[in-house]
Amino acid sequence: MQDWQQYEFETRAVRAGQQRSAEGEHSEALFLTSSYVFDSAAQAAARFAGTQVGNIYSRFTNPTVRTFEQRLAAMEGGEACIATASGMAAICSVCMGLLKAGDHVVASQSIFGTTLVLFSQILARFNISTSFVALDDVNAWQAAIRPETKLLFLETPSNPLTQIGDIQALAQLAHDHGCLLAVDNCFCTPALQQPLALGADLVVHSATKYLDGQGRCLGGAVVGRNELIKDVYAVLRTAGFSLSPFNAWVFLKGLETLKIRMEAHSRNALALAQWLATLADVTQVHYCGLPSHAQYERVLRQQTGFGGLLSFEVKGGQPQAWSIMDNTRLLSITANLGDAKTTLTHPATTTHGRLTPEQRAATGIGDGLIRVAVGLENIKDIQADLLRGF
Repeated sequence: MQDWQQYEFETRAVRAGQQRSAEGEHSEALFLTSSYVFDSAAQAAARFAGTQVGNIYSRFTNPTVRTFEQRLAAMEGGEACIATASGMAAICSVCMGLLKAGDHVVASQSIFGTTLVLFSQILARFNISTSFVALDDVNAWQAAIRPETKLLFLETPSNPLTQIGDIQALAQLAHDHGCLLAVDNCFCTPALQQPLALGADLVVHSATKYLDGQGRCLGGAVVGRNELIKDVYAVLRTAGFSLSPFNAWVFLKGLETLKIRMEAHSRNALALAQWLATLADVTQVHYCGLPSHAQYERVLRQQTGFGGLLSFEVKGGQPQAWSIMDNTRLLSITANLGDAKTTLTHPATTTHGRLTPEQRAATGIGDGLIRVAVGLENIKDIQADLLRGF
């Protein structure tokens, strides 16, 4: 197999993982098949037994999906990758593959609302408990660790306040206590941040976001060491959280342009954040690219760019926030992000709407908060449309 780590990031994003068929196709082939034909009954038995490598059934072996997995692993600097049907399926697969009843998780309280529900409600049904702590307080993480703690989980930058966790410090803390560290790298992607190089054990993605880049398909992924990915793969093979070959093929096209897109998203988002900070009706702008950000120095150490996600708070609470959104004409009101098109959402009533008022308060999700996933339109047009809302 090709050693892709000898190549630069952009080259891996375009080339890694491709294995051409006998047809000699230049673009990656799309294998739309549910099953595969064996040369003999003995070959079928050997593949099912795991003594021979080869395709069996597209729930867990598909050449197009495998190309996506190998490419993303190369881009993240990981040994192996498992692709899943969604970002939440990726996180769920990690938990089902690596945790058992009686285990304990320490997680950032500043995570995607559905992720918080998974840890606090769904996993709790299976006697897996979770303690939630402030993302940027390493001492709080340490205090929350118990003898039964097996996993530390965070997303950084966080959604939607772009708070920054110290990956290197948390990795050291996890390993000192015999735990694993998993990082949701959705908002930076490997183009701007490499959690595995900073000591994380696992990286999870919602490929639906920036890895795709155009809001076309759902998907997710887990990247890490072979021995960890094997346990996650066992869950996927059995439970069927599988990524479709077509979606994998679309994501492969997205990966090719990931670096230049993330750089463009970052430029637009920084310009928009700086502009929003000058408006009288804006009380606070949350963007990790602003020098006023509480963890700005950490951002510079940990990331190579700032990403396209920001949020801002306005006077007047929910009525004013909704009015601003409803009076735009160009930008899209939708909860998705990572798209070429700029999107707006009101987190308190959408992405974090299932949280209790107390949970939203603890994570800093106020009624006047608007999240902007800054796209690739001209920045002047994005500003003009938001100004129409104001």
